[in-house]
Amino acid sequence: MNIEVNAIFQIAGIGIIIAMIHTVLKQMGKEDMAHWVTLIGFVVVLFMVVRMLDSLFQQIKTIFLFQ
Repeated sequence: MNIEVNAIFQIAGIGIIIAMIHTVLKQMGKEDMAHWVTLIGFVVVLFMVVRMLDSLFQQIKTIFLFQ
């Protein structure tokens, strides 16, 4: 249970940091760079979620297949 809470806080922290960087870059007039930062942040969070889903499916597999 503790791991899920940490993961939620990590994802929220990444989201807040990316939003701040995006806003600063957009205010500086570098909208292209701001969009790239947002995309990279999204990909990082997506990989985190995929790893968590893989762990979930492995646990489900061990429970139902008795491995």
